[in-house]
Amino acid sequence: MATLSPAAPALLRQRFGLVLVLGASLALSTVLIVFRVFWTHHITFVFLLWNLFLAAVPLGLSLALGLLTPTARRRWLLPVGLLWLLFFPNAPYILTDLLHLGQYPGVPRWYDLTLILTAAWNGLMLGYASLLDMQRFVEERLGWAAGWVFSTVALTLSSYGVYLGRFLRWNSWDILTNPFSLAYDILGTLLHPASHPRAWGVTVLFGAFLLLGYLTLRALGRLQVTAEE
Repeated sequence: MATLSPAAPALLRQRFGLVLVLGASLALSTVLIVFRVFWTHHITFVFLLWNLFLAAVPLGLSLALGLLTPTARRRWLLPVGLLWLLFFPNAPYILTDLLHLGQYPGVPRWYDLTLILTAAWNGLMLGYASLLDMQRFVEERLGWAAGWVFSTVALTLSSYGVYLGRFLRWNSWDILTNPFSLAYDILGTLLHPASHPRAWGVTVLFGAFLLLGYLTLRALGRLQVTAEE
């Protein structure tokens, strides 16, 4: 049975600021979406609320792992990590919702742009926040190098997951509800890469973007620590 760490209350206090800021940012996205519904009487971007919920799942999983004792965390790292990896692509996936930006009657385009950008930003920050935690847990168990390998692989796989979700319309739970068709599509891109240039283009370019964003975030964090010293 999982055991909560004695340091769990301190961790919650430490993360309070992050959760508060992310909560405020999510609230802004929610207000923009709900206001648009009342304004237009159309549910055009309501799907973003579901996407934001899915994007928050990885952070919820990593926060839960962080509340466990080191011994319990080592025991749960693999199963929770696999579940985390399954849902992690939902966080950066929201960036691709910018493709939905268009000219809708009665709504200024700048409003919809702001709405989608806030949702995309929230998805990206939720993903990076959870990845920071997961990398720390892997480093705790396997060392610094393994932690960075994990992060790089996770971001690359999430980029491929974005391709599966955006262009092939697969969802995270399809690995349980429709595993054979999902596996068929995945094997097709792996065995016949030349026939699927979009799959590899999205994976490589989106993966590079996500990795550079993550490295920037880490660099900013170290800059803050250095300034405080």
